[in-house]
Amino acid sequence: QVQLVESGGGLVQPGGSLRLSCAASRSIFGTYAMGWYRQAPGKQRELVATIRSDTSTNYAESVKGRFTISRDNVESTVYLQMSSLKPEDTAVYYCRAQRERDPLFTYWGQGTQVTVSS
Repeated sequence: QVQLVESGGGLVQPGGSLRLSCAASRSIFGTYAMGWYRQAPGKQRELVATIRSDTSTNYAESVKGRFTISRDNVESTVYLQMSSLKPEDTAVYYCRAQRERDPLFTYWGQGTQVTVSS
């Protein structure tokens, strides 16, 4: 079992920045792809960004150029640096860990709220 704990959410004004962190309960970064997803009220959960064990990344079109995903294998932590935030970025952000060779092993964090509002 892998536990994921997100932190760093909060209230920020449009145009501002936040950094989300997701710490894994044990070292999994050698074999797991990590990702950030978000879910706004009344909408389906959607992919924000992913980073594989080889550090290749993938971003949703809506966040390209504004968000950056990174990982620290020593600390077993994945980050999401968010800049130029917009009100439409408001959502609960979830961290996900998925074993690359067996996607059935997928774990989710509890989520952290990000609110972009003036």
